[in-house]
Amino acid sequence: MEQQRQKELLEALKKHFGFDRFKGNQQAIIENVLSGKDTFVLMPTGGGKSLCYQLPAMLLEGTAVVISPLIALMKNQVDAVRGFAGDDGVAHFLNSSLSRARLEEVKRDVRSGRTKLLYVAPESLNKADNMDFLREVPISFYAVDEAHCISEWGHDFRPEYRRIRSIVSDINLRPIIALTATATPKVGHDILKNLGIEDATVFKSSFNRPNLYYQIKPKTEDIDRDIVKFILSHPKKSGIVYCMSRNKVTTFAQVLQANGIRARAYHAGLDAKERSDNQDAFLNEEIEVIVATIAFGMGIDKPDVRYVIHYDMPKSLEGYYQETGRAGRDGGEGNCIAYYCREDLDKLEKLMKGKPVSDQEIAKQLLEETADYAESHLCRRVLLLNYFGEKYQNDNCHCCDNCLTPKNKVEAQELLLNLLEVIGTLKEKFNTDYVIRILRGEVNSDVESFHHEDLDGFGIGQEHDESMWNTVIRQALVSGYIEKDVETYGLLKITAAGKKYMKKPVSFKVVVDVDSEGDEEDFEGKQAGGAGGAVDPVLFSIMKDLRKKMGQLNKVPPYVIFQDASLEAMATFYPITMDELQNIPGVGAGKAQRYGQQFLDIIRKHVEDNDIDRPEDLRVRTLPNKSKMKVQIIQQIDRKVALDDIAISHGLEFDQLLSEIEAIVYSGTRINISYFIDEIMDEDHMLDIYDYFKESTTDNLEAAMDELGGDYTEEEIRLVRIRFISEMAN
Repeated sequence: MEQQRQKELLEALKKHFGFDRFKGNQQAIIENVLSGKDTFVLMPTGGGKSLCYQLPAMLLEGTAVVISPLIALMKNQVDAVRGFAGDDGVAHFLNSSLSRARLEEVKRDVRSGRTKLLYVAPESLNKADNMDFLREVPISFYAVDEAHCISEWGHDFRPEYRRIRSIVSDINLRPIIALTATATPKVGHDILKNLGIEDATVFKSSFNRPNLYYQIKPKTEDIDRDIVKFILSHPKKSGIVYCMSRNKVTTFAQVLQANGIRARAYHAGLDAKERSDNQDAFLNEEIEVIVATIAFGMGIDKPDVRYVIHYDMPKSLEGYYQETGRAGRDGGEGNCIAYYCREDLDKLEKLMKGKPVSDQEIAKQLLEETADYAESHLCRRVLLLNYFGEKYQNDNCHCCDNCLTPKNKVEAQELLLNLLEVIGTLKEKFNTDYVIRILRGEVNSDVESFHHEDLDGFGIGQEHDESMWNTVIRQALVSGYIEKDVETYGLLKITAAGKKYMKKPVSFKVVVDVDSEGDEEDFEGKQAGGAGGAVDPVLFSIMKDLRKKMGQLNKVPPYVIFQDASLEAMATFYPITMDELQNIPGVGAGKAQRYGQQFLDIIRKHVEDNDIDRPEDLRVRTLPNKSKMKVQIIQQIDRKVALDDIAISHGLEFDQLLSEIEAIVYSGTRINISYFIDEIMDEDHMLDIYDYFKESTTDNLEAAMDELGGDYTEEEIRLVRIRFISEMAN
């Protein structure tokens, strides 16, 4: 009997979808659905989730209602099913994009029994007309796709998803199958509870994707060049670049296009036709790269995406896992590279201000998990799988940056004991930041209010820095000695294994950077460091000497001529014409004409004397320095619009606007913001800062703040620095 049923299932699989065998636990899931039981499926991207409800829908009487979050996702799924079945009526979607005539055609096919799969957005499911219609037809079961949208701890929380249970109960309650490619234990619990299927059979596949290579890189000013080089070194391969903002998606797609890469943008701000056309162009391999916000990718079934690059880190590890999971779905090569700096996550946290406190706390904890992952020296695969409640059996996966780069391991048995002691003394009622504060003996108002400065363990680990304690905590979590209680926003608890360890300690080693306890400072900000990035240190040194002489001749500090980052790029790409020089970051047309020729002469002579082959094929073309937004900013400043109003008009934070203006003046464009400075600053105040920059040999902001003392804000110093550079250099 069992063999006969398996044979029939395999025949149905071959008939409807053309496959000869099931993947993983697909067969067991399908049998569970066919038997009318509630089902919860946790299966990584590429594991074949869709088949788990598509095949049962073909075999059962009635129509399966598939609740899906995105119109683009529905269209993709419907097209795929129709392609397999060879019948357009077998699958339809029901959403606001349908015309009245098309809607009637869909309803006619469903009523006739021809339609086996009906895809519906949760918002459409809630409409009275649609509910009345669905009450008329036999429903085989409900499939809730992308079920993580139910949980506010999930990376794509959709409030409409939380009403699904009450709506389907109102229509006609039938068995439910919930499916997601990514869910922590907390999110999984939320899904089961909210859908009212706590007794569902749970099928959880391994989250390990052995073919994916994970790498985190510090985010510097050279990020555009770095990504362009990578893409050019992987010709004719499909890839996705994820950016956080729509504006960055648009501008970076233009950067790629300027460098001869077939790329298009995708974000929710584009009109529906352009979005659809760009997505189809990617799927049909008319282009190689799609630059997108996270709006792109849910359910996109392109098996040969060879790299996923995160220009900005996502808001959560679930989001990161989901997006990287779009690489190598065919089991082939999949490079997952993310650029990280703490500043990005700080901005994301600021965006939560004004939202309910509970939402802010959830967002903060998710961001902390992302930071821990990015800054850790542990195996990336171990950390990811641990986050999803799965234990990876090896310490070294041989397929991530941390495992492929030699690291020191140091004995930390005493540190772990200190950590466990402090967590226990604090009655397991505090989070990571607070526990580290107690270990390091740091007093603040919270510590004083609890009188925790009087605890025996206060300051017991003060000789170690915060990064070392973070490393110990991450390793202790992975090793199972402690756990984070997600229900209470990350309070640290000692596990049974941890209590056993306190009684009988064994060796406990943690991975640290080769040169120090931790290298988290690599991720502090976006500024490229020193001359370390220059390929040719001899040329870099020669150009620095020339810059110093030109500064003396023009009576300006050397950095006014060209910044170090520009000299580094010149010493890497050897520009010898004015056009090439203007492709160097920070060099606009005005600055090139005013100062560039002497540098070009030196570079040309150096290239000839040393018989250097210039890497013209790797030259990264930047967008014109006066891109659309920069032109608008310049025009608004010419009209003397207040800078804070300019920031609002472009949807920028004030410090982001200052960064845009700094890029404008450093590339050689003269602007006048005196009208704004004179309005908000005392003249003597302004002159003090201006005189500092006249005498200083560096434009470094931190150095200026240290020298000028606490009487001046960072914004004031940046504003005057912009005025100084514009007047003296441009």
